[in-house]
Amino acid sequence: MSLLIDHIGELAVCDDDFTVLHNAAVVIDGDRIAWVGGADNAPATDERVDATGRAVIPGFVDSHSHLVFTGDRSAEFAARMAGRPYSAGGIATTVDRVRRASDVQLADNVARLVRQMHAQGTTTVEIKSGYGLTIDDEVRALRIASGFTPETTYLGGHIVPPEADPDEYTALVAGPMLAACAPHAKWADVFCERGAFDVDQSRAILSAAARAGLGLRVHGNQLGHGPGVQLAVELGAASVDHCTYLSDADVDALANSHTVATLLPGVEFSTRSPYPDAARLLAAGVTVALASDCNPGSCFSSSVPLMIALAVREMGMTVEQALWSATAGGARALRRNDIGSITVGSRADLVILDAPSYVHLAYRPGVPLIHQVFFGGAWEWAGLSR
Repeated sequence: MSLLIDHIGELAVCDDDFTVLHNAAVVIDGDRIAWVGGADNAPATDERVDATGRAVIPGFVDSHSHLVFTGDRSAEFAARMAGRPYSAGGIATTVDRVRRASDVQLADNVARLVRQMHAQGTTTVEIKSGYGLTIDDEVRALRIASGFTPETTYLGGHIVPPEADPDEYTALVAGPMLAACAPHAKWADVFCERGAFDVDQSRAILSAAARAGLGLRVHGNQLGHGPGVQLAVELGAASVDHCTYLSDADVDALANSHTVATLLPGVEFSTRSPYPDAARLLAAGVTVALASDCNPGSCFSSSVPLMIALAVREMGMTVEQALWSATAGGARALRRNDIGSITVGSRADLVILDAPSYVHLAYRPGVPLIHQVFFGGAWEWAGLSR
């Protein structure tokens, strides 16, 4: 069946040049975009949806999340807001809960969070393991995640569990745990940061993952200046995420690579840390993505619209740059060319906003602006099935 969406007041294509069309229309054929152009020239189709002057954008591509957990860390958040700084050690609290949780409890929580994401316009989400830190718990986390997305990431290298020796645990993550998890993962990630894994440990884990056929991602430069960005570029990682503290050499390395800098402004909001300087990265020619980093500790938000508003208000991005980074930028962080834009041949993942312009995503923060969401051509009204 073909479907026409017409009377689009403002269509944000999110191609390389961030094209915007007015009085536009889109034709969906099956699960793909078949035609894009002016509403007056739209071809005949089997079905029609009237956007009545609303704006249409690509579905958000959330390229960084940690959804396989149970419980929360609200007490930690409250304490942090009272003056206690965030440290990587807080992850151990969630690890203990995940190890004691059933598969059903974990899957139900992922389903709940994914529904929240869908209702807020996210049509593609990456999900990491990393809260089990044993072979069996990491495997089951990835198996559960794969029921919700093909973009699964092995993060056995999240922290060293309290009961483990760092060098022995690194060998486990790069060896038997990787071998067990690789069949269930597309990517591998490591937290290259003080309190987690140093550069040599991180390189060992990521190099082993690359030999196992996994794509690479890096948590880097979140808590201070460190080697994460340089390691990501050295190994050809698809993305390095956080990028809060960057030297000029780090920015230059990213600008001269294919590694995407994924910024996670919800973390800075939730930890009162300095925001990354997105304008500096963009001026240097770095490809930037925005993602939620939804997790129970440093950012328990599933809202990409919130990330867009924070990026515009706090990180020096224009609304256009922030929207592109949350769609096409996220797609590049996942090395996907079939999502993140409304172009012929792309997956029909798009969102009708209850607003005349995409600018309202930053102009009206906290307001539910998602009117209708299309997932590969199948559509939902405000997060509810048709």
